[in-house]
Parts: sequence; C-alpha cells; structure tokens
Amino acid sequence: MTGDFTPDRAALRSWLPAFIALGAIWGSSFLFIKIGVEELHPLQLTLYRVAAGALTLLVVLAVLRDRLPREPRVWAHLTVVAAFGVAIPFTLFGYGEQRVESMLAGIWNATTPLIVLPLAVLVFRTERLTTRRAIGLGLGFTGVLVVLGVWEGIGGAHFIGQLMCFGAAACYGLAIPYQKRFVASSAHSGVSLSAAQLLIATAQLAIVTPLVAGAPPLPTELSPRVVASVLTLGALGTGLAFVINLRNIRIIGASTASTVTYLIPVFAVLIGAVVLGERLNWHQPVGALIVLLGVAVSQGLIGRRRTTPVGVGTPAVPAAEPATPR
Repeated sequence: MTGDFTPDRAALRSWLPAFIALGAIWGSSFLFIKIGVEELHPLQLTLYRVAAGALTLLVVLAVLRDRLPREPRVWAHLTVVAAFGVAIPFTLFGYGEQRVESMLAGIWNATTPLIVLPLAVLVFRTERLTTRRAIGLGLGFTGVLVVLGVWEGIGGAHFIGQLMCFGAAACYGLAIPYQKRFVASSAHSGVSLSAAQLLIATAQLAIVTPLVAGAPPLPTELSPRVVASVLTLGALGTGLAFVINLRNIRIIGASTASTVTYLIPVFAVLIGAVVLGERLNWHQPVGALIVLLGVAVSQGLIGRRRTTPVGVGTPAVPAAEPATPR
C-alpha cells in the first residue's frame, strides 16, 4: 500500500469510522492532559501516560506474536526518538496546559508539519524544498503569528504556555524526520518499534521525574477523574490509537491517513468548548485556519497531491511502512 493510494467511495465505510475515531481520540488527548495536570506534575503525568501506553503495546505485541527489536543500533536511535518524540513533548504540553486552554494546545499540535519540513530539507535531507512548499511554510508561520496574537505584545503566563506547546510541536518536528532517516528502514513492525520507543521513554522519565518533580503519587492518592484521564491517555491515546492508525495506513495509504492532522484541532476545540467551557480569542481559530491552509499547501493537498507525507504531531511513531507519526 503506497502513500498515493486513493480509496473509492464504496470503500469509505471500511476506514472512515476508524479515521474519525482516531481524530477524536487524539483531539481529546488535550482535554485529558488538562485534567491530569490538576493533580499531577507534568512530568508525573507523562510518566504514567507513557508507562500505560508501553504496557498496552506490549500486550498487542504478545497477541500478534511479534517481538521487540534486538539490534543495539535500533535501540540507540529509538532513544533519541523516545526523548524528542515522546518524553519531552508530552511534558511540554503538560506544562503548557497549566497556562493555556486545552483547545489552544490542540491548535499548536497542528503546527508540527511546519517544523518537520525545514528540518527534513536542511538537516536530514529526506525532502526537497519546492516553491509550493515554501509558500505553504510562509502561510503556516504567518498563521503561527496570528495564533500568538503578536500585535497584543509578548509576555505573560499565557504567552509562555503557548510557546511551550509550540516547543512540543517542534520536538515532534525533530523526531519525525529523524525516525524517517534512521529508523523507518528497519525490518521490524511499527508496533514493535513503537513499543520499544515507549519502553525507553518510560525509563527516561523514571530517572528524571523523581529528581525534578518528586516521586509520583500512588493511583490511590489521585481522584478517579485523574486516574481515568491518565489511563485513557496511555492505553487509548498512546497505545491503541497507534494500532488504529496502522490499520488506516494499510487500508487507505499514508498520504490519506496523515490528513487526520486536520481533524485533531477541530476535535480539540469542540471538546474543550463543550466539556471545559473554554473560549478562544477571535485570532486563534483564524490563525489555526491559516496554519492548516499552509500545511495543506506544503503537503500538496491543495494544487497538487503530495507523494511523500511529512508527518504530523503527538507522539512520533517509527514504522517500517510509510506512516503518519503521532
């Protein structure tokens, strides 16, 4: 199955429900992060989330009778991907959502492809910069400035929170081309590589978290609301959602599957408004539309269909086949 595959309408029912469900799962992640940081330090929340996701994928591996990678080289590269594709961005989103609305964090997640492309072109040499992509990048970063509302001045906790969310997207932007350059050619399955990645991230966080935030509280010391949010983030949003994404890739191809990026901020905004009663300033959704327009142009979804996906935001997931890193 290649990234150029376009499904016919008769096949819609075989993939569209799962596609929409995936957008809802990843879009709701920002709600659960917002709830989690009410009682947990962002590092503690990330540790619990990643550990739950790792356990979920280990169960999937056992069911599929697959195994973890054995090559030291693969584990070494996954250590980098685990740090910049999981541990750091998950934590930055947690810090950011202590200061900004969950829906705004979802909008910032959509800027990931804007970071991926210049790094893929200039650093990892896995993409070429064309006029179309340059125009898309220009539009996208104009949208970033509109979301930030730079004309209102720079500073304050809200602005810092937005920068933290943008920093999380930038981490994904580094991890995605890195895994494409050094990991994607591995013969291991995407589930195997992702399980290994989450295990490494769990180990990284287990070392750093007690030093920075103290030992995480026991689940019995947390409210049922927070425990449910952590389990949903880990088992569903970090574990099973990846399995759904792989299924979508096999059915409709990587290019079409990657367009779930456009659903994520929509669900994040809707869920934040309905569940938490959040509201955005006028320029934030307008800026988000400009960002998504820039991403669409840079990826060839407007003007000319793209052939090589550049990936989307939260977490970067290495895969043996073309994938939408999330």
